[in-house]
Amino acid sequence: MVVNFKVFKKVAPNNMVTLYMNRREFVDSITQVEPIDGIVVLDDEYVRQNRKVFVQLICNFRYGREDDEAMGLRFQKELILVSNQVYPEQKVEMQLTKMQERLLKKLGSNAFPFVMEMPPSSPASVVLQQRAQDESQPCGVQYFVKVFAGESDCDRSHRRSTITLGIRKIQYAPTKQGVQPCTLVRKDFLLSPGELELEVTLDKQLYYHGEKIAINICVRNNSNKIVKKVKAMVQQGIDIVLFQNGQFRNTIAHSESSEGCPLNPGSSLQKVMYLVPNLAANCDRAGVAVEGDIKHKETSLASTTLIAGQDTRDAFGIIVSYAVKVKLFLGALGGELCAELPFILMHPKPSRKAQPETEVEN
Repeated sequence: MVVNFKVFKKVAPNNMVTLYMNRREFVDSITQVEPIDGIVVLDDEYVRQNRKVFVQLICNFRYGREDDEAMGLRFQKELILVSNQVYPEQKVEMQLTKMQERLLKKLGSNAFPFVMEMPPSSPASVVLQQRAQDESQPCGVQYFVKVFAGESDCDRSHRRSTITLGIRKIQYAPTKQGVQPCTLVRKDFLLSPGELELEVTLDKQLYYHGEKIAINICVRNNSNKIVKKVKAMVQQGIDIVLFQNGQFRNTIAHSESSEGCPLNPGSSLQKVMYLVPNLAANCDRAGVAVEGDIKHKETSLASTTLIAGQDTRDAFGIIVSYAVKVKLFLGALGGELCAELPFILMHPKPSRKAQPETEVEN
């Protein structure tokens, strides 16, 4: 049986340095992250000159609009997470992957492998969607593998001998479902007897992107107020941890219903409302968090950010969460009654049995 692989290839503008990588997405399992591996191929001239070549893992965190930068103020932080010297080779023990071993045999003596370990506490790749006409850099967290020739790893790299390839740090859904989300809220009224009860239950805690969410709603009206309509929403929460007040929400799916309404005093109502959160319905909205974009690759809504504990929260640039919110409208004098349930929205872990076709992408 012949197993085929996909290989990404990028060449420096001066054609002296070439980077090969077999993947651009690296899975974060909370406790550890898959190592970043690849091959750097040098031209004979660079080898003869004994030029130093370095590979670095760059985390670019932009937390403000590029158009608002002025007077030396920059809303961007560029962090070098890992820096290794590829050539001349350092005496470092390295566990090569099967892909690296095959490429080394195929590319010859000017090919040099590298392996970089991404810190587990580093944030997942996520960017905030911009308007269609906005061509500035988007806010968010993006990762790059940078290869360059220089005197040291702190040397200012020259553009003609530099390669920058975007990668993504991603998280997949857990294998087990959590506790079924359920909440019960009550509201009493001044100068009015009785209370209004709203119970909301989701059919499960973990949903995959594109999956339909079933929202079970039970209303018991023991007050003398009248429920006029019910509204269900899926909200995306975005927390930019660099700012004290950097939390905001986007409603990415919603539905209103007057079926069974008006709900008079002493009556009850049971119904199920369905919502499907997806990027297609929000593709023109600025500020919606999407998964870190890679050129020529479709993206989706950002997945829920899973963290090991609250003490590691500050290390994450942007934290994304999701919640279902149900609202009862009682009219101008009665006000509203709201219930909220958080849930997890992620991609399922792909099967490793399916192997991609052979392909080299530049």
